[in-house]
Amino acid sequence: MSELVGPDVLDLTVRAALILVGLLCVCCSYRVIAGPTNPDRVVALDAIATNVVAIAVLFAIQTGRGLFVTVSLVLAIIGFIATVAVAKFVIEGEVIS
Repeated sequence: MSELVGPDVLDLTVRAALILVGLLCVCCSYRVIAGPTNPDRVVALDAIATNVVAIAVLFAIQTGRGLFVTVSLVLAIIGFIATVAVAKFVIEGEVIS
């Protein structure tokens, strides 16, 4: 049983998660390009931002460097502000009123 738990399992899991999140980014990119409405595109961009944060965290786990956690926090903040700004633009037609 102890053979299943170890650094090999963690490494394999992180690599699989990185591949999965990368594929999700590609799927969301399609929705950004072919989305029928602007709100669909905004939601897809927000999902891409969230996936990029997940990639940074997974890369931090894989490499053992805490710097990527800080990078992911900054990306999350920027993604949130961008989503709010674009949503306000879609609703009101202007960002700063």
